[in-house]
Amino acid sequence: MMVVFRKSIPRRTFLRGAGSALALPLLDAMCPAFASAAQIASRTFTRLSFLAVPNGIIMDKWTPAALGRGVPLTPVLEPLAAFRDRMVVLSGLANNEARKLEFEIAGDHPRACSAYLTATHPKMTSGADIHCGVSVDQVAANELGRRTQLPSLEIGLEMPMVGACESAYSCVYYNTLSWKNPATPLPMENRPRAVFERLVGDSTDPAGRAARIRENRSILDLVAEDLKRLMRSLGDTDRLKLDQYSDAVRSVEQQIQLAERQPPTRLPDMQKPIGIPDAFSDYAKLMLDLQVLAFQGDMTRVSTFMVGHEMGGRAYPELGFGDPHHSLTHHQGDTAKIQKVLQINVFHATLYRYFLEKMRATPDGDGSLLDRSLLVYGSPLSDGNMHLYKDLPVLLVAGGATGIQGDRHVRYPENTPIANLYLTLLDGLGIRLERFGDSTGRVDL
Repeated sequence: MMVVFRKSIPRRTFLRGAGSALALPLLDAMCPAFASAAQIASRTFTRLSFLAVPNGIIMDKWTPAALGRGVPLTPVLEPLAAFRDRMVVLSGLANNEARKLEFEIAGDHPRACSAYLTATHPKMTSGADIHCGVSVDQVAANELGRRTQLPSLEIGLEMPMVGACESAYSCVYYNTLSWKNPATPLPMENRPRAVFERLVGDSTDPAGRAARIRENRSILDLVAEDLKRLMRSLGDTDRLKLDQYSDAVRSVEQQIQLAERQPPTRLPDMQKPIGIPDAFSDYAKLMLDLQVLAFQGDMTRVSTFMVGHEMGGRAYPELGFGDPHHSLTHHQGDTAKIQKVLQINVFHATLYRYFLEKMRATPDGDGSLLDRSLLVYGSPLSDGNMHLYKDLPVLLVAGGATGIQGDRHVRYPENTPIANLYLTLLDGLGIRLERFGDSTGRVDL
């Protein structure tokens, strides 16, 4: 009979000396003796990411001609061929809550954007009384965010718009995909420097990050004391007004406590960005690098990435033409315009390949960041020319640890709510809901 006395050592263990730190790979000693494979796997948590491109996609160049496994990839999906073993193309899903109600006018793009991750019909208003629903990323963040410094990360590649953008719809509906609650849209940060500082401060150096945490703790202590004094001097009505602010302070406090409990993590050397690069591809890759950095440092496990606004006018001179994306999508059958939209669609897919390559190349335990992630790529519209919300372009990239088989094209019954997919993804994260948005059930993956 063999007696095992071995104790496990912390997963985040470093060799230290001469002012440097070297991260160790996952060792047997980091897992308890005789730990099961399931127990070991549970030490790294599945991440969830949504990346959305605007204005739809040329669908006959996106959708594979056949169903099942090993089907030929279409022109838009071809740039992602190296990841086909992890890819599942999902057809038949619909953004049903984006449809126009009888009393509404226009607003196809803001409804598509707002309903995409909420599966909720947004209120038609250009005023402050905006209303939509909680987005699926925030449902996940409410659970997974308990274990990380940031509940979620929202990144965009365009400046926020203000005022009324289309008919009677506020620009707020264009500016984000993420909604914390029906009245609180979350801003998408488009400044690389702001994202970097939110994640690590001034640098990725562990000592510098620890100093920033201590400084934030000191500031927070002062704020907490001032809050207590202020609350004692106010009436009941004003106290209620401060409740939301107090909740925000408590949330920051919890994030700092989590950060303090984590041993210093060695992150790749990365200089704080100065500004936005001139070339769009460089800009997009920098922001994707920051998303990977957030996952690598386990600063968050939920991210939402918005390549552009619905109805946005961005042009892509890198592709050899300066036509605005949105106007090209209203091609009315013009083959020259369709070809340009297709070039943009392929360009976006190529940028997504860059993200997947970074995720696959970044170690995480006994695998990579990609191995334990659920990643969704798509658009709130299918046909931008006709403003169609059905048969959306949806690509799921599922890491091997998720148990989802790749290299497949699956078609669901027409107008299956995309909310059914979201329920299934939440199940995979251990978050069980009876319903979400306009869901009617779950989908098979």
